[in-house]
Amino acid sequence: MKPLSLNTIEGSGSSAADIGKAEQVDGKGFGATLKSAIEKVDAMQTEADVEAQKLAGGEGNLHETMLALEKADISMKVAMKVRNKILDAYNEVMRMPV
Repeated sequence: MKPLSLNTIEGSGSSAADIGKAEQVDGKGFGATLKSAIEKVDAMQTEADVEAQKLAGGEGNLHETMLALEKADISMKVAMKVRNKILDAYNEVMRMPV
């Protein structure tokens, strides 16, 4: 990702429409990256559920189940923090004077 400074925005001659476009990293935009992250969190939640069902059925491993549950819990906490930061940023932009 390119470093962004005030000089690059002012000196680039970019219009407001160009500045508003999302910068793509590795060929994916922000929406695709966010969707991918949400899918990973969902996969961890599903894996934890499967491990818990195995353990309840008497065929699972307690250690693997606890690891899967903790991974799912941490990934959900991180996703919620990211969500809150995005909402805070959105609210801050909406409070800006025009």
